[in-house]
Amino acid sequence: MITHDNIFTVCNNLKHVDLVEVEGPIHETIAALQLEEWRNDMNEEINSINQILPNADAGEWSNRHVGDGEKAHFIRRWLSSVHRRILHYQAEHQRVLDMAVTTLVLALPHDIVMKNVLSFLELPSYTFA
Repeated sequence: MITHDNIFTVCNNLKHVDLVEVEGPIHETIAALQLEEWRNDMNEEINSINQILPNADAGEWSNRHVGDGEKAHFIRRWLSSVHRRILHYQAEHQRVLDMAVTTLVLALPHDIVMKNVLSFLELPSYTFA
């Protein structure tokens, strides 16, 4: 957890951040989103931090005080934004899924929908630690 804005003070070379789990739950969730527009938006949001960091102030050390930089602040805001968007698209996905299940239950026997269709449409479980 990044708790202080001065954690990257004088880190002028910090220009790139990646979400740690390349094949983890975050990327599985994004890959499972049903609409390409949602996936593209999430990928843009994930990559946006790397457009911001090269120009963010790193702050400086002096004998009297530590000048807080912007890098930690931007990274914290970015993580919150990624988290909010994932939750938003999960909710949207669930809404679409609920509508589809309701339609399918009316058209097909209930056990076929529950055993064969519903599991195919569900998103992988995801928690943002």
